[in-house]
Amino acid sequence: MSTSVADTRAFSPFEWLLASRYLRARRKEGFISVIAGFSFLGIMLGVATLIIVMAVMNGFRKELFTKIMGLNGHVIVNKIGEPFEDYADIAAKIAVVPGVKSALPVIEGQVMVSSAVQALGGLVRGIDEKSLKSLSLVSSNVKAGTIDGFDAQTGIAIGTRLATSLRVGLGDSVTLVSPRGATTPFGTAPRSKPYVITALFELGMSEYDRMMIFMPLAEAQKYFSKGGEVDVLEVVVDNPEDVDRYNTLIKQAGGPTIVVNDWRQRNETFFNVLAVERNVMFIILSLIVLVAALNIVSGLMMLVKDKGRDIAILRTMGASKGAVMRVFLITGASIGIVGTLAGLVLGVVFCWNIESIKNFVSMVTGATVFDPNVYYLTRLPADIDVRETGGIVAMALILSVIATIYPAWRASKLDPVEALRYE
Repeated sequence: MSTSVADTRAFSPFEWLLASRYLRARRKEGFISVIAGFSFLGIMLGVATLIIVMAVMNGFRKELFTKIMGLNGHVIVNKIGEPFEDYADIAAKIAVVPGVKSALPVIEGQVMVSSAVQALGGLVRGIDEKSLKSLSLVSSNVKAGTIDGFDAQTGIAIGTRLATSLRVGLGDSVTLVSPRGATTPFGTAPRSKPYVITALFELGMSEYDRMMIFMPLAEAQKYFSKGGEVDVLEVVVDNPEDVDRYNTLIKQAGGPTIVVNDWRQRNETFFNVLAVERNVMFIILSLIVLVAALNIVSGLMMLVKDKGRDIAILRTMGASKGAVMRVFLITGASIGIVGTLAGLVLGVVFCWNIESIKNFVSMVTGATVFDPNVYYLTRLPADIDVRETGGIVAMALILSVIATIYPAWRASKLDPVEALRYE
């Protein structure tokens, strides 16, 4: 005894068979498959673009955060109303606070650094050898020379970009000129002193490599006429995202004469701009996926109109409204699901090879795709966040399925009598 179409279960093989036939071009129906193809490409490229852009934005923030936090403390401690001469005692008290890795005494000052051919602005950071070596961003990126015995010498360490601009190298001498010099009857005279370059570093952030100068702490105290004091203590903690808790503990440990601020306050504008840019890019690029989903709607509506006679015949043979609806639901959802998965693969593969792709495009076009002087970083970063990528894929899948509901519903509501009247 044969089984009628109406007796078949939901999503039975015949429904999948019909859906697959509707996706294939047949003679004059080729335009429908062309629309389906463009819908597929739209979903795929939309998802891939969204994954790539968000990964680059995440990588950009992560790299900048790593560079900035790798060179500067997470919490900055200043002295109020008196010279910061007891920094060693306060640093020892802060160092025992749970979660604090180290408290680094630092002297900072703007200088003009000059060679025989060039003069540029620079930022001197006076720091002792132990503290300098604890900054892995610096100690692991020394390209020439050494920072061993840094406290016992009067030489300086400078970035490779600064050395290139000054046209100097390891062992050469440069002159540092500071406006904060000796006080004379005619005013404050600039202080000028030559220093030998004992180390060259490359931190991977063009701004730092172009202006940063490290000087032994004792020498910096003499050069800037600080006596036995420092400018600040830079505190490094285990969890920079939880600095509010550390601020309170460090304030309690250091006593009432200190004031603290953290990396968020010092870089608030910069990181807020990155967050806003990231959110706006997500919203804008999500529209690509939405437009691709609307292409599925238009394609299915044309398919329903073109297959009106087929639908009427199926209904007269016993196919239920639900079966017809599921056929077109499978047809449209297949485009969105396969396109989303293809976009996921394309986006992830692109992110894994983004540096090679960047170099290839630069070689072909002859243009600098990612200029370190503009974007601060020397390489194009991409950090794929699993949860965020999963959210993008889920959003694309949901939009793809939702886009098929109305056309499929319209197909199920088609009246067989009306459809066959003029056939």
